[in-house]
Amino acid sequence: MKYCTKCVLPDTTDAIAFDQDGVCNVCRAAEVKKSKIDWQERGKMLARIIEKHKDKGEYDCIVPFSGGKDSVFQLWYVVRVLGIKPLVVRYNHWGFRPIIYKNCDKVFKKLGVDVVEFQANWHVVKKLMKHALEKTGDSCWHCHLGVFANTLRLAIKFNIPLIIYGESSAEYAGHLSFEEIQSANTEFFNKIVNLGIDADTMYEQLNGQIEKRELIKYTVPTQEELEKAGIEAIWLGNYIEWDTKSNVETIKKELGWEGAPVEGIPPQYDYEKIECMWQGVRDYCKYIKRGNGRTNHLCCIDIRNGRMTRDEAVELCKQYDGKRPASLDLYLQMLELTEDEFIKILQKNQVYDWGFDANKIEKGQELPDMKYWSREF
Repeated sequence: MKYCTKCVLPDTTDAIAFDQDGVCNVCRAAEVKKSKIDWQERGKMLARIIEKHKDKGEYDCIVPFSGGKDSVFQLWYVVRVLGIKPLVVRYNHWGFRPIIYKNCDKVFKKLGVDVVEFQANWHVVKKLMKHALEKTGDSCWHCHLGVFANTLRLAIKFNIPLIIYGESSAEYAGHLSFEEIQSANTEFFNKIVNLGIDADTMYEQLNGQIEKRELIKYTVPTQEELEKAGIEAIWLGNYIEWDTKSNVETIKKELGWEGAPVEGIPPQYDYEKIECMWQGVRDYCKYIKRGNGRTNHLCCIDIRNGRMTRDEAVELCKQYDGKRPASLDLYLQMLELTEDEFIKILQKNQVYDWGFDANKIEKGQELPDMKYWSREF
């Protein structure tokens, strides 16, 4: 495998490219963010967007919300900095950890917001998770589309044209650059969000296992529908200089938001992906397919922000990435798979030039809250 000479991203990363100096396109995008973007002008652009939508209806915008660090910060920013009234839309993916309910109780009360939560039929979700895993090596299809497609549909239904998401995709992937302004269009959602399977294809592949109407909520509206409803989706990271660690400090201080340990992640990153029981499994899936995990991702961000050396990152990745998560036992029970079946599925989706060896994998430790996780599968 080839690695970026500046960060530690490998060439198995989706949409990665290296320049003549061996530096990846994500690192180059971070340089653009720091040196070429006029953030004062971007702030003025955001102010004009907010002015266009403020006080035009019952709500000024929708904030899609999970309770993780990014959605909590974007909600705090919308209420406390922009001073507008959001409708919080929460897709409950059936995997929230106990800390999320505790955090959300504090956040919603302190910010004073209205919340709509949508939780899909568990029988349907379970089928979608298993099928998405088999086809793509990622069982989170329902969650991606629940957050994006379902939110777009609710925006149309409730006549709330403005949706405010969090960080720009350019922060972590090579699909976009900071010079581009992300917008809500069907091309974006179908390219980045749905793992290459739209709702119609999912229905056909499931061959009658679920009713077609069960997939309406996971269907991205057409471009014509979005334009007719005047939907404008923006990402705060296109208009403010997004800094995850600074954002986390803000929500911990202002809202009492708490972090938690996550499987396969060093303790200093207690803020990262704490909202889902299956995050450790998802990162392990990525490791089996691509040879890098969540620690690699986090170290790369710190390198780009001058908070870590490349040598320090290499050591952390060796120490934390690639361990078999203790939660895998529950996950396999939930999806009615053996571990051999699970690994074979992921190896079918393995990226060339990476060879996963199950015999070399160490077991990770249980999380302290696992004893409280639901076993009703």
